[in-house]
Amino acid sequence: MFENLTERLGRTVRDMRGLGRLTEDNIKDALREVRMALLEADVSLQVVRQFVDQVKEKAIGQEVMKSLTPGQAFIKVVNDQLVELMGAANEELALNAAPPAVVMMAGLQGSGKTTTVAKLSRWLRERKNKSVLVVSCDIYRPAAIEQLKTLAAEVDVNFFPSTVEQDPVDIANAALDHARKNFIDVVIVDTAGRLHIDEAMMAEIKRLHAAINPIETLFVVDSMTGQDAANTAKAFNDALPLSGVVLTKTDGDARGGAALSIRQITGKPIKFLGVGEKTEALEPFHPDRVASRILGMGDVMSLVEQAQQTIDQDEAEKLAKKLKKGKGFDLEDFRGQLQQMSKMGGVASLMDKLPGVGNIPKEAKDQVNDKEFKRMEAIINSMTLKERQRPEIIKGSRKRRIAAGSGVEVQDVNRLLKQFTQMQKMMKQFKKGGMAKMMRTMKGRMPPGMMPF
Repeated sequence: MFENLTERLGRTVRDMRGLGRLTEDNIKDALREVRMALLEADVSLQVVRQFVDQVKEKAIGQEVMKSLTPGQAFIKVVNDQLVELMGAANEELALNAAPPAVVMMAGLQGSGKTTTVAKLSRWLRERKNKSVLVVSCDIYRPAAIEQLKTLAAEVDVNFFPSTVEQDPVDIANAALDHARKNFIDVVIVDTAGRLHIDEAMMAEIKRLHAAINPIETLFVVDSMTGQDAANTAKAFNDALPLSGVVLTKTDGDARGGAALSIRQITGKPIKFLGVGEKTEALEPFHPDRVASRILGMGDVMSLVEQAQQTIDQDEAEKLAKKLKKGKGFDLEDFRGQLQQMSKMGGVASLMDKLPGVGNIPKEAKDQVNDKEFKRMEAIINSMTLKERQRPEIIKGSRKRRIAAGSGVEVQDVNRLLKQFTQMQKMMKQFKKGGMAKMMRTMKGRMPPGMMPF
């Protein structure tokens, strides 16, 4: 997400950073670049004008003009304004009501609403330790009810059955009654979506809202529709008292216009980002962290939180002890690192949060993808245990057998072994001087197709 915006603003940031002093002229040039970057990101024109005016007002103020590092001071103004534009701070779900707390999900068909219900229920169960019941009030699509049933089983939450013959209000009331009797903390109500906003849809969703009085009414919208996402959210907000927005498919959105327009146009906070297809691919929306990402400064805080949630601590400790005892880093360990990265949401999700990734050439970034990592894992899986533990024995005939077994060419096996050797050298630094020294060694030496983990 924000790939194009980060690239464009990154150039402006680099140009400004080196300036000895700010003048009206170079601020004017920088603001023109900022305006173009935002418009290309499909941010609403009204939002762009307001943003640029506010940045200009603060940038030509005495505080910035007299700063010892005016370029950096300008960047801080842009960063602070981005944070303000998106809502200053993360707004958590208000679940401090007498249980069951009711969360109603609204949105157009195809926005990823039902999948988001599953993602949110998993997030509440794993991160907030809540018992969750999900129910579908979509009486127009039997497939939607079945989809939610399947997803509920996958994320290990309760599912309340419904049929297309029932009335949505009756379904929701029965689910709430069941939740009360079974002491369930949160009920998430999935509503019907349409291909476009119409009167019948709005009348039904208003009736349902009035009947269940949810503590949270979240609008789920596809970020790839750009500023149209903000306009659709506004139309829903005019009809319903929305409490927040969930932006989906942000992993496929290189522009990010929706994230930058929604708060300003609707007055409602973005509460979550959908960052992939898997049920764990949901992140709380932190405006300060997203602003940092947009300006190419990464999002280390989210990366650390993600690692704490997904990395197998026992495995990590075992590897650390093994390295400290002087036992080498082998291909079994390498495969384990690839699997851990996959658990953390894949390469795209990680790269989005790494500082300085915007400076890596696009060709190099394109080489680093989940498909390549799956291929690497398949190659390692085709090896015998002895080969994984002693990679030095993998020569000609073994390479041919491994390539045939994993459906790749011999040069792909060679490439993997070369990348493994580089990773092995990095791991030796861990043994000699700890993680800090290892990170210093790795800086600037990331081989193509390889990530520093």
